Amino acid sequence: MKKLSARRRHPLAALVVLLLALACTGGLYAVFAPTSPAKADETAQSLTIEEGKKLYSVGCASCHGTGGQGTSDGPSLVGVGAAAVDFQVGTGRMPAATSQGPQVPAKKNIYSQAEIDQLAAYIASLGAGPSVPTEEQYGPEGADIAEGGELFRTNCAQCHNFTGKGGALTHGKYAPTLEGVSAKHLYEAMQTGPQNMPSFPDTTLSEENKKDIIAYLDAVNSDKTESPGGLELGGLGPVSEGLFGWIFGLGGLIAVAVWVAARTAKAKKS
Repeated sequence: MKKLSARRRHPLAALVVLLLALACTGGLYAVFAPTSPAKADETAQSLTIEEGKKLYSVGCASCHGTGGQGTSDGPSLVGVGAAAVDFQVGTGRMPAATSQGPQVPAKKNIYSQAEIDQLAAYIASLGAGPSVPTEEQYGPEGADIAEGGELFRTNCAQCHNFTGKGGALTHGKYAPTLEGVSAKHLYEAMQTGPQNMPSFPDTTLSEENKKDIIAYLDAVNSDKTESPGGLELGGLGPVSEGLFGWIFGLGGLIAVAVWVAARTAKAKKS
């Protein structure tokens, strides 16, 4: 007891007790203190990226390289951004089939949206690029359909035809039909320029311009939209429809003229 009492009277005893109390207080705070929203978001994002890296290693690394640097079988993914991943994987174009033709076609995707988000987060972590658009950016609210039609005919109709029906390009490539493509994927395609398509960043087509084009495509390809001119002949544009007019319209007029001339000649003989 005398030894213990002597230790309590030691000059450093109070300091030791204070340090122990601070250590216990700090430990309890670390255990029970609520995590800040920023810290929680950062942790969740790190987990998403880690899961995306695992998916990438299994389904993408064989063509694009272990770190997305690209190989002879696939381009670099550094800097393509989350929007490119969301489009390519969401439309089933990636992962590509083993035997590729001139162009990778759209097909049923094999990943859930949660997995696509994880892949997109991992690729976005490799380098800055276009992000996945929000519904506010591609939604139809406030869009100008007439303006969208003019922009589409100026920038897109050369390949996709006047109502987005698609068309052939050189060397077996083609511009796919835009019917049934979601508004988000249309926006991402304009952002990133997949395959043969040029990209249209905000400096070329603003967010409002993109929204107008999407609204135009929705209007002309909607089941509720009726052609005011009658039969639309597929909406492929003036070349195909003009050719139809020349062959069948003019051909029909010639046939009628021949028939009338023959009837007139027959009537004069009789």
